[in-house]
Amino acid sequence: MTTPIPSIGERLKKIRTSQNLTLNEVAMITTVSKPMLGQIERGQSSPTVNTLWKIATGLKVPLSSFLRNQQAEYAVAALQAKDVIVENDGRMRAYPLFSYDPVRNVETFYIEFDPCCDHHSKKHLDGVEEYILVLQGKIELDLNGRTISVEEKQALRFRADTPHAYINPFEEICTVYNMIFYPN
Repeated sequence: MTTPIPSIGERLKKIRTSQNLTLNEVAMITTVSKPMLGQIERGQSSPTVNTLWKIATGLKVPLSSFLRNQQAEYAVAALQAKDVIVENDGRMRAYPLFSYDPVRNVETFYIEFDPCCDHHSKKHLDGVEEYILVLQGKIELDLNGRTISVEEKQALRFRADTPHAYINPFEEICTVYNMIFYPN
């Protein structure tokens, strides 16, 4: 037997009341019994994942709205030299801004590519996409043998589930924001 998690019940009650629904109405649209819904709201019962799916589907909310921790209204990230990931003999430096978030399925980096940087990345998981937003300089990406040039104030979105390379053959540094989106 699992220990009841009051926060799921609190979230259920908040969602239900925000939609102006009674427990009877929620029971009808979710096919979860009124007594079970009441026990969940009071923290007396821990719902199974299947029960949560029924509730989320009926209330038309993401399942994750019951599972995730309360998110702050905003988050400010700063470059931390201690967390830097160094590649290509120091010519590429990636600073994690927002580490992988399983609710949003995304992670964000600030990356510096020095001149003569030639960083090859292996195939990511199927369905992964990357977004590159160039802040300074320009970069070339090798995507399936095709060279794509991206300049300052431009952005590129591409499928990252094939090998790809970041190449800076230019004489100035290139800085980018890199966002990696993972499939659900």
